[in-house]
Amino acid sequence: MALLGPAFVAAVAYIDPGNFATNFSAGARFGYTLAWVVVAANLMAMLVQYLSAKTGVATGRDLPELCRDHLPLAVSRGLWVQAELIAMATDLAEFIGAAVGLNLLFHVPLLPAGLITAVVAFGILALEQRGYRRFEMAICALLGIVFLGFAYDLFAVGVDPRAIAGGLVPVLPGSDSVLLVAGIIGATVMPHVVYLHSALTKSRVHCRDDAERRELLGFQRLDVLIALGAAGLINLAMLFVAASLFNRAGHAPVDSIQAAHAGLGRMVGGGAALAFAVALLASGLSSSSVGTYAGQVVMQGFIGRRIPLFLRRGLTMLPALVVLALRLPTTSSLVISQVVLSFGIPFALVPLILVTRRADIMGALVNRRVTTAATSGIAAVIIALNVYLLWATFTS
Repeated sequence: MALLGPAFVAAVAYIDPGNFATNFSAGARFGYTLAWVVVAANLMAMLVQYLSAKTGVATGRDLPELCRDHLPLAVSRGLWVQAELIAMATDLAEFIGAAVGLNLLFHVPLLPAGLITAVVAFGILALEQRGYRRFEMAICALLGIVFLGFAYDLFAVGVDPRAIAGGLVPVLPGSDSVLLVAGIIGATVMPHVVYLHSALTKSRVHCRDDAERRELLGFQRLDVLIALGAAGLINLAMLFVAASLFNRAGHAPVDSIQAAHAGLGRMVGGGAALAFAVALLASGLSSSSVGTYAGQVVMQGFIGRRIPLFLRRGLTMLPALVVLALRLPTTSSLVISQVVLSFGIPFALVPLILVTRRADIMGALVNRRVTTAATSGIAAVIIALNVYLLWATFTS
């Protein structure tokens, strides 16, 4: 138990408010049809996060530090710039989600709710200064709240097992579903926690030799399976709830998180709506804290600099506060933020592949060829999907 925890911190990013937007949109529009995308994205995430954890265990350094050490300076600086832009897209989803959660629960206006989210996120981050274990336990508690919230909603709504089985067969219901597919993948495989996971494992336990590193890596593998498995179940529950309730003939389209909350209350009851809102708030608060932590890792690793957390949080939260202040459509903003994240994934995956395939860096824990091939295949699929999205956007 003492060795478990890093993957649970990373898993929070896989159930952030962006997942609420993409999974509920997918379930409401296409029913159970895109369940296979959620499963595939989660399997990708498990492999990616395992390799990130392995990087920290094998080298005692995190991925941004290794990029700075082994890649040309211009490349390392370029990766840092794009990682900071991706951090803004990440914060957009997290802040908006938590603000909407506060608004649904306590009717706090969206802009003040976003500022409250920042304050609470700093409080959670302060626990990390008192030891990583307190921070991890706080994050795990919030993850548990999200899990219980959707377990309740799934039980209250009920599902169609035959439809679930059909949704696990890979098929695209139409060209307009590709944007949601990219959003689901962007909301699941998160660039900033690819960097963060290696930082969480790099100095957790001092290993004297390769045998101890292999033993520690076995615990990290278990950590990833449990944490990412739980995150995958939560994502599927989101889609199943939306498919069961809102994908019906004659039903008004669910085009926002607020509409999903109202629909749950109207069709299932106040308890289901309350569970949804509490889960959304817990998701936004936990993921915003993890996002700020990851931003510090990225900056310190790529360029060897640190800035005060308050300044970092202030800079990356600005786009989210602008969206809230202008009252732009929150769910549409969340979905677009996840597509932006999808474009950032290759810039984290490619360096991860280049590092973990080199024996001079990884030592005895270097990737097997099949592992490198599988991860390269994941990166190729995501890049191809992004190219298609660009083509579809500029030719439509």
